Amino acid sequence: MNDPTPTKRPLLIDPRRGDVEDDASSPEKRSMVAIAGSLLAEISLPKLAIAWILMIGLPGLMLGLAPLVGSAWTQALSERLGALVGLGPVLVLASLFGVAWLGGRAAFRLVEKSFWSLNSLAVQPGYAVFREGLRHVAEGLLLRGADGERRAKVNAVIAAAAGLLSCLVALGVCALAWPHTQWRGDLAALAAPLTLVGPALANAVVVVGSMMAGASLVWGLADATMDQPRTLEHFEEPRPGDAPWRVAHLSDIHIVGERYGLRIESGRAGPSGNHRLETVLDRLAAIHARDPLDVVLVTGDMTDAGRSAEWVEFGRLLALHPDLAARTLVLPGNHDLNIVDRANPARMDLPTSPFKRLRQLRTLSAMAGVQGSRVRVLDTERNAPGPTLDEAIAPHAAAIAAFADTGPLRLQVELTKLWADVFPMVLPPARPDGLGVILLNSNAETHFSFTNALGLVSAEQMTGIMTFARHYPQAHWIVALHHHLVEYPKPAKAFSERIGTALINGSWAVRQLKRIGPRMVAMHGHRHIDWIGACGPVRIISAPSPVMGGTDDRPTRFHIHRLAPRPGGGLALLAPETVEIEGAAA
Repeated sequence: MNDPTPTKRPLLIDPRRGDVEDDASSPEKRSMVAIAGSLLAEISLPKLAIAWILMIGLPGLMLGLAPLVGSAWTQALSERLGALVGLGPVLVLASLFGVAWLGGRAAFRLVEKSFWSLNSLAVQPGYAVFREGLRHVAEGLLLRGADGERRAKVNAVIAAAAGLLSCLVALGVCALAWPHTQWRGDLAALAAPLTLVGPALANAVVVVGSMMAGASLVWGLADATMDQPRTLEHFEEPRPGDAPWRVAHLSDIHIVGERYGLRIESGRAGPSGNHRLETVLDRLAAIHARDPLDVVLVTGDMTDAGRSAEWVEFGRLLALHPDLAARTLVLPGNHDLNIVDRANPARMDLPTSPFKRLRQLRTLSAMAGVQGSRVRVLDTERNAPGPTLDEAIAPHAAAIAAFADTGPLRLQVELTKLWADVFPMVLPPARPDGLGVILLNSNAETHFSFTNALGLVSAEQMTGIMTFARHYPQAHWIVALHHHLVEYPKPAKAFSERIGTALINGSWAVRQLKRIGPRMVAMHGHRHIDWIGACGPVRIISAPSPVMGGTDDRPTRFHIHRLAPRPGGGLALLAPETVEIEGAAA
């Protein structure tokens, strides 16, 4: 008879360590070429076709048809309504005024989002490849051992050259499409619309190509003439008698919903599960008990894929440390909002899908739970801090619950507007010259996991930053966002390390922030890179991930930053305290 007592034998496959399936979307375990190949094999062609038609094909066709229809309409109008020709401009202006009046902020948001979406899809990738390719070559030929000043000058020249090269490529595409264009139409041509498809598409290529050429030049010149990023080598000292503000900066904690869950980006490269995060919070609680913290700031990617189980774990872990929770502020990262499927980057949401909005509402619910009674949103009518986040959300509670239950299309407009209206949000300073925190949503709207990492700070949010700064004229500020404002001036071993995902409009954002630069510091995450630097007066702090970036047995770290009023006015950045988290074998 066999002994029923189980023996402790090693498993053929230890499920706690994961397997090749867990590496599906991990650039740490697979090359970008391999991931892209999987994407092409797995992508849903019907979904791709529908998305292309809705988001690119139809807008492009309408753009190309515009001159044909416009010229035909003008000809017919001049022939048949000659007596009313004097009213034409008046009617056009009245129509435009009516659209602006009725559309208001929603129309502006749509135009701005469409403009930057086009730039992110058509201009920025090509320009970034040229720029980073030239920088990679220059790194080996010109910048080996170079100081910060020389590196900044060379990078500025490279940015201008990349803009010029991208412009020339776009003009070449326009030249190829030009013979097939048609810019004037008549009513007879409109009666056979299928004959206009070819010319309309050629028109669209020329119009978009011309925009790309001009935008590439502007982009290159903007990057070349901005204050180039430099690594900060010296820190300041506080005024005698001033106790500095202490800010624990965490980012990209990528909580998973399973005990032995493996994260999207690291795959089996580790760490797995949330064990290291528990250690981080325990260490932070001990530090706070010994030397109190003012703020615990988490700059996005609280979750690995924005799933409900991950948000449950986030709430559970934070609830274990109520003193930290009372000082914690969070903002959305791309993994909280834009990951369609954590195992398959080829999955996409159609624009009409409820799941994109649902991920936003999960994030909004978590933010309200953490900081809803402490932060305020902008009152655009008074141009001043308005209600608390809890108060702003309260009128929409029933709609949020209904949407979470069934995802009806009829509620999308209301909840889309709510999501946009709550940013930026501000934690007001405790005293007139105290420290305030402004929280942004820097995520571009995407429907495709492979393009999830794009970033954008809207003009509306930037206006909100300046409004808060004017309302508290003596205050000092942390401007917190997920995405990095600029690519870092650091050497890279592989070209793939250079294709970053900085803000699409980063150089514009830096120029805007210079207006309050002396009394602010920008804090972000996203790239998991440890860097402190500046673009002119704008100090920038990039947070490493305290739970990623190495295998399970390698250490990770985070920083506690110390800020204080500068003796001559403004905000002083003091030397940070580094906290190392020891690794442990899986």
